[in-house]
Amino acid sequence: MFEKKEIIFSETLGVCQVAELTRLSAKNGEQVLYYGLRSVFDKNKVAYIPVDHHQVQLRTLITYEEAKQLSENLSDDMDELQKREVEYVLVHAKE
Repeated sequence: MFEKKEIIFSETLGVCQVAELTRLSAKNGEQVLYYGLRSVFDKNKVAYIPVDHHQVQLRTLITYEEAKQLSENLSDDMDELQKREVEYVLVHAKE
């Protein structure tokens, strides 16, 4: 489980911060725990993804070493979100 304020990668938003963990009502009336994710590049982009049983790939960011290697070999098959992840890690890994 990701923690509040953690920076992660979402296949739909790219690099994002876990802005909140919140409970929302499901169709059956039960309360379901969701991640409130906010894009680090566009603060207006927010997504709510269920903590359990989500369909969207969520993962930790790549390492600095992985980002450095990928930056040396940027390929056309990398999508824009992945390229921005590489850039983000290279800039912020030393902070």
